[in-house]
Amino acid sequence: MTKVLLIEDDMVLRENTAELLELSDFEVITAPNGILGLKSINTSNPDIIVCDIMMPELDGYEVLNEVTKNDKTKHIPFIFLSAKTEHKDIRKGMNLGADDYITKPFTEDELISAIKSRLAKVSILRDKEQSEVQNYIEKDELINLNDLKNFFDDFGDEFTYDKDEIIYREGDHSNLIFLITKGAVKCHKLDSTGKELATSLYKEDDLFGYTSFTHNLPHKETATSIKKTKLVGLSILQLSEILKNNNKLAIALIDHLTDDLSHIKDQLLEMAYSTVNKKTASTILQFAEKINRRPNDPIKISRNDLASVAGIATETFIRTLTNFKNQGLIKSEGRNIVVLDIDGLKQIR
Repeated sequence: MTKVLLIEDDMVLRENTAELLELSDFEVITAPNGILGLKSINTSNPDIIVCDIMMPELDGYEVLNEVTKNDKTKHIPFIFLSAKTEHKDIRKGMNLGADDYITKPFTEDELISAIKSRLAKVSILRDKEQSEVQNYIEKDELINLNDLKNFFDDFGDEFTYDKDEIIYREGDHSNLIFLITKGAVKCHKLDSTGKELATSLYKEDDLFGYTSFTHNLPHKETATSIKKTKLVGLSILQLSEILKNNNKLAIALIDHLTDDLSHIKDQLLEMAYSTVNKKTASTILQFAEKINRRPNDPIKISRNDLASVAGIATETFIRTLTNFKNQGLIKSEGRNIVVLDIDGLKQIR
């Protein structure tokens, strides 16, 4: 059943409109103001939003602005419902990204027709996109990882995260696989004492988030953006279908995962057997490679994160950093670490 979110501060109009929509076989969720409306959008995931403009606390224009700037909600059709009939008001609403504008008083046919036409448009565009995806797969065989990443760019959903924002949590189901187009991401777990352990780092042009390419399994770790990050995501089902039809790509992806496993083994061996100095130096270089375009740029990362990747107690890690500063290998600028001598760090044993 199609889910409609109705945001309207007039109680009588809200109840009457909700009843009208329910009689037309829509599932209706109501909110008496813009603030509660935004909360309902995030919790109920409506198929379409019908919203009044003149409301206390947060008006319809502000609600639309919040909806359109959120990657997870910007594709939801949005219809304004208002007594404001001047052309400038209508133009303002449409310029902000509204899909339609219904003036009060309205008839049942006007409202239902507007909702159905907007939903039909979404359905047509979705079918068109699926057709384009299928044609892309059939006409342009995906052979290597670069082809797959181009596919992500062309057909993936876009997401933006601020620094230190959680992308997914351990235990969440892995519906999407991500490609980083800008920024960096760390994955981490909590041990039995509640201490955070960084398990992997990903930079621009890296794929991450996969627990399976065929099943929707829970994530085994939490992913957090290290700085402002942009991602594109494909559903596991879509990627699974691509791999079924592109054997060369499946082999290339297996090779990629094998390289990842080899790197993880090397990292575990280093954590187990290397000296504290070697672990610290390797971790700094690893962050410099993952986060920065140029290794000599400041590493904007907390010492706790560096220590957790190195597998060293924070206090020990900080003492080692002090020794490196005294040797002229690094310097610190507030929370940031600047690498002064890359070759020197590489030679530490």
